[in-house]
Amino acid sequence: MTAAARYGDPAAVLAVVNDVLNLQLGHRSVRKFGSREVTDDELAALVAAAQSAPTSSNLQPWSVVAVRDPARKARLAGLAGDQAFVAQAPLFLVWVADLGRARRLAARADREVAAADYLETTIIGFVDTALAAQNAVVAAASLGLGSVFVGAIRNRPDEVAAELRLPPHTVATFGLAVGTPDPTERAGVKPRLPQAAVLHREQYDAVVADAHIASYDEILSAYNARFGLSGNWSDRVLARLRGPASMAGRHRLREILERLGLPSR
Repeated sequence: MTAAARYGDPAAVLAVVNDVLNLQLGHRSVRKFGSREVTDDELAALVAAAQSAPTSSNLQPWSVVAVRDPARKARLAGLAGDQAFVAQAPLFLVWVADLGRARRLAARADREVAAADYLETTIIGFVDTALAAQNAVVAAASLGLGSVFVGAIRNRPDEVAAELRLPPHTVATFGLAVGTPDPTERAGVKPRLPQAAVLHREQYDAVVADAHIASYDEILSAYNARFGLSGNWSDRVLARLRGPASMAGRHRLREILERLGLPSR
């Protein structure tokens, strides 16, 4: 895969490339899967890759629940915005920010872990979980597997926690549908913002960076039109961040985290 495809710009070129970079440049979300199961050996490899990601202070504050049961996948699909591909994927991984393990360690040692009550520790849980999951995504691609993150698992976190029997002080951060890509799916490598819009040297320059958004809107509009979609990047961002009504229930996340034992004060 080339930089030209990643940026939707024939002039985009990288002077440094290798197999890993090509794999990453070619990443796309897969929402239609073949029937082949993801094997236990493949699952073990994905988890090993996830555990090879960096982790703050070696806290390793995450867990993952592998879901294969069709009925459970269907229920999770319903909780995650009725997205059919969640049920259709042979493997659905639910990534969990897990501060419960440290809490249980403290209880066994009769020690206090008051820092676990603070927002910083919750952020560490979410960040480390995301780092681990992204490692798994790259590993999956290297095995010929496709995937897509499912943030809608946060739409109804209380019910997801009940479905997966998550212990206190944990929360499902997102899901990851995994399987063999169906070649009939109409999708491609979605162009990203040009590097000039995101890469700043020494200091942040919003004026220079934002000047590239208009041209990117044109590129993404053309990409969307190829697949029967409409709109550009700016429209999508503004619609997604319009307000609580556009958040599919996730505007209640702070109170839900408190209820699940992650007070984040």
